[in-house]
Amino acid sequence: MNEKVYIHEFISITRQNRARYMHHMAANWSPIAQEARQQLCYGVWGVVGSTGHWPQVVNIWEEDGFDGLAASFRLELGNARLQDPALEKWWAAAADLRSGGFDRLIVPHPDTLTIEELCAEQAGGEVYAHELVKVTPGTARRFLDTALDGARGVLGRAGWRLAGAWSTAMRDDDECVLLWSIPTWEAWAAVEREAAGGRGPMPGDAALVRGRERILLVDSPLSPLRTGRQPSRDDRTDWVD
Repeated sequence: MNEKVYIHEFISITRQNRARYMHHMAANWSPIAQEARQQLCYGVWGVVGSTGHWPQVVNIWEEDGFDGLAASFRLELGNARLQDPALEKWWAAAADLRSGGFDRLIVPHPDTLTIEELCAEQAGGEVYAHELVKVTPGTARRFLDTALDGARGVLGRAGWRLAGAWSTAMRDDDECVLLWSIPTWEAWAAVEREAAGGRGPMPGDAALVRGRERILLVDSPLSPLRTGRQPSRDDRTDWVD
């Protein structure tokens, strides 16, 4: 049973800094977070611009439950500047690479695997489908149950795997996030072609859905689902590159 909590981030990138930002997060931030906060990198991805906002990055971080997240928040915010003084140089470098973003806390369905379990199963793909699903208030868990049940059909058709299934915390139990690991671009096209033709609706109880948006992601070179491990200090360069 997965009892972790996750931070999900949409990050707006400045100019042509997407690759530099992704490296900065994975190589220069994640090793620090692992040591100081017991926070693991779940993934760092670039958004495929033809399917969503651009230039944009998606980060997901795995926290040791709400208690672990509370300790991390205290470490970050327990000072007058609301910023960990030890990370001043890191924040300064990050500020040149991004212009803002939007975060949410997401809670996994109990059957969602942790990042270490996914890496052990070599669950990464060539491309990922990220879905943000609006559902009737109070039904997020019910929708996730049906999405996981129906995912077996997609897996059988083209090798799509429902790697992550979460509901958004601190709101009216009306939003879900799904992350599909897809082995090849051709496997993406096969399922998307069926969905566009009305022959293969995506899993989940459609009666609960108020809105559903799917974008594509490609993981960064140091993202755990690509490498099979957490970023380490050996991956670090300087604070900018």
